[in-house]
Amino acid sequence: MFFDRHEGGETAILVHPELSDDREREDPQEFMELASSAGIESLAFITVNTRNPTPRYFVGPGKVEEIRQAVLQHEAEVVLFNHALSPSQARNLEKELECKVVDRTGLILDIFAQRARTFEGKLQVELAQLEYVSTRLIRGWTHLERQKGGIGLRGPGETQLETDRRLLRARIKSITKRLEKVRKQRDQGRRSRKRAEVPQVALVGYTNAGKSTLFNSMTASDVYAEDQLFATLDPTLRRLELDDLGPIILADTVGFIRHLPHKLVEAFRATLEETRQADLLLHVIDSHDPERLDNIKQVNDVLKEINADEVPSLHIYNKIDLLEGVEPKIQRDDEGKPERVWVSAKTGAGLELIEQAITELLGNDMVQGRLSLTPAQGKVRARFFQAGAIQAEEYSDKGELLLDIRMPRGDYERIAKQEGLSSGNLAEH
Repeated sequence: MFFDRHEGGETAILVHPELSDDREREDPQEFMELASSAGIESLAFITVNTRNPTPRYFVGPGKVEEIRQAVLQHEAEVVLFNHALSPSQARNLEKELECKVVDRTGLILDIFAQRARTFEGKLQVELAQLEYVSTRLIRGWTHLERQKGGIGLRGPGETQLETDRRLLRARIKSITKRLEKVRKQRDQGRRSRKRAEVPQVALVGYTNAGKSTLFNSMTASDVYAEDQLFATLDPTLRRLELDDLGPIILADTVGFIRHLPHKLVEAFRATLEETRQADLLLHVIDSHDPERLDNIKQVNDVLKEINADEVPSLHIYNKIDLLEGVEPKIQRDDEGKPERVWVSAKTGAGLELIEQAITELLGNDMVQGRLSLTPAQGKVRARFFQAGAIQAEEYSDKGELLLDIRMPRGDYERIAKQEGLSSGNLAEH
């Protein structure tokens, strides 16, 4: 890896800018959770009310002095800003505060670096880190000479800077090429699933909404699930058998967050592609969170950015065990289609309703009827049996094999075409 990853444990002063523009405003509670998820010990929390951020420090000189005093008083190692800072703002603040300054993007990148487990996930995080640090590379060399000029006049700092930039570009190019290979492998996997016509369902939602807990409960898996932000980075796929529908592929994906850094969205394109290519999205929502409506909007914004906003979705209102008087239920739209399902992934209450809703949404066009086969068509029977479509079977007086089947129409038509079945073989009811 290009970066050494610390294990957290740093002490920090948290600075939260209160901006007048709602679109730029961040959540202070979420900021504290981000710091905690990074393993950082918060020593002080400073709120800054500002209408227009200053170009030099983002905050006014009076607040810079207040932050500096807090750093000295608490002997903090780092100052965290709950907003994106320009490279020059971060550099100026570090000079004034005489300690490391990390903005919101850098904090999220650090959490991702600690959470990534798979080779692909680590590559994606490193790419995002490299893209982020490439604009801030000058910071590491401000103590070195900066003479201008050509050969023989170039200062050692500038030479080192150019060397580092060249190494960065080479590393970014190498990682991008390797991720492109991963992307192609994923595309091949998706194409094979499409050929087999196995529907794919992807879990999406705001970070810490309970996606991984729900995934584990539905698939009897042991994916890492904790009450912390970005517990899951690496996509996990599991095959799940649903009554009346057959097999589906369920995908657990990275959680979204407001103002998710664009470089992260770019770096995680291979992972987020699972979302864009899904047949149905399960949008998991923390029903107990007072900010749930805003969180839904933030998730929808990211889905739009990755061109997944047209994929059909089902809202899963999770954590009803934290609400009083709320029972598991399916809420439907005006046409009777499932729209929301209220469940508790932790207790397992209502999970069967999710499966019912998925079956209704993906299995609307079902074939149900009696199929007549000759004794010589045992191979055809085996294929329907493998597809989980046979509900009952018996022999007629003429020795024909009669199968009561129920399966998605697309699956039936594919087998019928490959095995040469005619419309006379099936009596639908």
